[in-house]
Amino acid sequence: MTANKKLLVLPGDGIGPEVMREVRRVIDWMDRRRQVSFDLEEDLVGGAAIDARGTPITEATLAKAKAADAVLFGAVGGPRWDTLGFDKRPELAILSLRKDLGLFANLRPATVLDPLVDASTLKPEVVRGLDIMIVRESTGGIYFGQPRGVETLPDGTKKGVNTEVYTTPEIERVARVGFELARRRGNRLCSVEKANVMESGLLWRQTVSALGAAEFPDVQLSHMYADNCAMQLVRNPRQFDVIVTTNLFGDLLSDLASMLTGSLGMLPSATLGGLSEDGRRNALYEPIHGSAPDIAGRGIANPLAQVLSFAMLLRYSFAMEEDAALIERACTKVLAGGFRTADIMQPGMAKVSTQVMGEQLLRELDKLAA
Repeated sequence: MTANKKLLVLPGDGIGPEVMREVRRVIDWMDRRRQVSFDLEEDLVGGAAIDARGTPITEATLAKAKAADAVLFGAVGGPRWDTLGFDKRPELAILSLRKDLGLFANLRPATVLDPLVDASTLKPEVVRGLDIMIVRESTGGIYFGQPRGVETLPDGTKKGVNTEVYTTPEIERVARVGFELARRRGNRLCSVEKANVMESGLLWRQTVSALGAAEFPDVQLSHMYADNCAMQLVRNPRQFDVIVTTNLFGDLLSDLASMLTGSLGMLPSATLGGLSEDGRRNALYEPIHGSAPDIAGRGIANPLAQVLSFAMLLRYSFAMEEDAALIERACTKVLAGGFRTADIMQPGMAKVSTQVMGEQLLRELDKLAA
């Protein structure tokens, strides 16, 4: 049996606990069939932590995250906490984790699996075979820049301020992740900003260009304005391989790219920190679909994005490529067998619950591992 790997599981709110339950079944399956054991601990974040502890995330939970080899995150938030002050909202849990663990590179794949080609709102010939990786900077930019806040002006009106700020080292470290990923894929990197109207965007473009010339001359680097990139993702998405971009634009473009695949319920993500001297890297893995409070508790959520996030965890944190690929193949097999949750339901397919989708996944894993 392989050595234990320390894993912190944070299901969160809404559909988070439901989809995480199916991942726990996959982890149990790996223990039985693959002889892979995890030292697993579970804790509260988001609204669940507010209800139990009065804060979206405690210092003790942050300490557990720092001590873990990887964090598997569900989703946070929901209308029941919308009336809380801005400094108490459930989403502070994920922002705190990113900041305290130094998780600066958010990897969001947009992949169209063959069985789901017709689930996209775009024509099949546009999205068939699509495989994009968006690298989003996740600890800087307008979500963290200072000054920020809402102030009351002398005339009684109010002014809201958020500041887009990037330094050369912040740009270099996330761009380096993009270049390295491009080398492992199609060797093409597109850097996205608004250098035409934003000084921070101009610095971004200049810094990425200099890094590419100095360290990655073999990678084909291109630049694109964010608004044009949004248009091109709908017009001709297969022109892209790896995209690296800022926090704000990455947030928007990755959600847009997700709908090329047919459903937010299918897409995982990873957020990585830098390598330490001992070769360890802080990392958090989560689906991008959010807490979906409108369907929480109904047993109809799609668990595959959470499962695929676990596959990314195996690949990037534990170098378990074979196991990650096995889980990804099993997900494709389930879909090829005609099983669908409500978000990806198509005519002629079998509409199943969260639990049944998980059971079908385990069956396919059994077949593949036989």
